Amino acid sequence: MTEDSDAMVSLTMEDDAAPAAAGSAADTDAAPRMRMRARDVNVFYADKQALFDVDIDLALNKVTALIGPSGCGKSTFLRCLNRMNDIIDICRVTGSITLDDRDIYGRDIDVVQLRARVGMVFQKPNPFPKSIYENVAYGPRIHGLARKGRELDEVVEQSLRRAGLFDEVSDRLQQPGTSLSGGQQQRLCIARAIAISPEVILMDEPCSALDPIATAKVEELIDELRQHYTIAIVTHNMQQAARVSQFTAFFHLGELVEFEATEQIFTNPHDQRTQDYITGRFG
Repeated sequence: MTEDSDAMVSLTMEDDAAPAAAGSAADTDAAPRMRMRARDVNVFYADKQALFDVDIDLALNKVTALIGPSGCGKSTFLRCLNRMNDIIDICRVTGSITLDDRDIYGRDIDVVQLRARVGMVFQKPNPFPKSIYENVAYGPRIHGLARKGRELDEVVEQSLRRAGLFDEVSDRLQQPGTSLSGGQQQRLCIARAIAISPEVILMDEPCSALDPIATAKVEELIDELRQHYTIAIVTHNMQQAARVSQFTAFFHLGELVEFEATEQIFTNPHDQRTQDYITGRFG
């Protein structure tokens, strides 16, 4: 954090790019429908507990930012939402997480289908070693959403347009996805995620490896995407959290310290630890 961090809160909330917050996470004027709910979520890596009794709701067509110091559990929680932690042998998750009121850890849940409904965009852009077209077409094809011909072409084009990338790559769709710039690769990964029509998009520090111009494009894209998707984003950038999210959850040492509307978190937090973090006194 910079020496100017004490003034950061007022600056971020006055930024024209900042979306209006939607009231308290517990009590809004027009309470949004909840797409996902987490209750009493605990995560253990062998004998070490990483998360403690986390309760968070992800509202339909809203962006929820997960903030906190490195190692506080925010990415661990994010990975719980599409069961990415399942691939870690020593990881154990307890509690309840529901998607449209259905327990995603239930015995009858198809994890592959779950991850199609709850897509993931990682910190470092990771396009497949395929063409731009095939990067986007791969998911719809294997999930049977669109197999070939014009139908698949339309899915690819629509996904690239929603990711704000089509106009930049329309004349080179057969070139490798890895030939794109870092910011373009990240938007390609977002296009790949939305091509299979998810309901929720998880983003784990999607702008940390990008320059300011590419970051601005991704932030604009996030604000557009929330018209169609529920989004949860992990970020270390307090100004980014203020700009793109309607709700913010602050984690510290594996504990969910505070979960409120973003405006509440950045202007009048209830917990002193939240105030200390967003003003740069620790973290």
